Amino acid sequence: MRAVDVVGVRVEMPSNQPIVLLREVDGERYLPIWIGAVEATAIAFAQQGVVPARPLTHDLFRDVLTALGRTVSQVRITELTDGVFYALLVFDDGVEVSARPSDAIALALRTGTTIYASDEVLVEAGIEVPDEQEDEVEKFREFLDQISPDDFDEQQPNS
Repeated sequence: MRAVDVVGVRVEMPSNQPIVLLREVDGERYLPIWIGAVEATAIAFAQQGVVPARPLTHDLFRDVLTALGRTVSQVRITELTDGVFYALLVFDDGVEVSARPSDAIALALRTGTTIYASDEVLVEAGIEVPDEQEDEVEKFREFLDQISPDDFDEQQPNS
């Protein structure tokens, strides 16, 4: 397992599909994971420190854990099977619960929990970005600084 940081979320064109981009803490690999619009918004809210008037699902789950005196000690992105990523929430007593990576990441950002990706997932889906391409990554970060969570709302087709 390798620790990863959340670089941010963006909308992949032309598919208009949101992705969350993770980066290996002690390495050069990036891990893009395609996610839903609702989860993209939840991740973007957490990264930007947006506090909604009423708790979103991930905020509610964090609050329930706090009320019960429990913590999530790790989030693990464990496998990639047939194009689907899988994750685990690991609790303070060692109990593991299966989760979608997008939900696990949104919760991790709200609780300050470290996110890990398995070596196998990083080998299979990770993308190495050489130093000379770091400026492209910096442009992506600048893009993320400019984007609003509203940009991830579901687009309604024109009739």
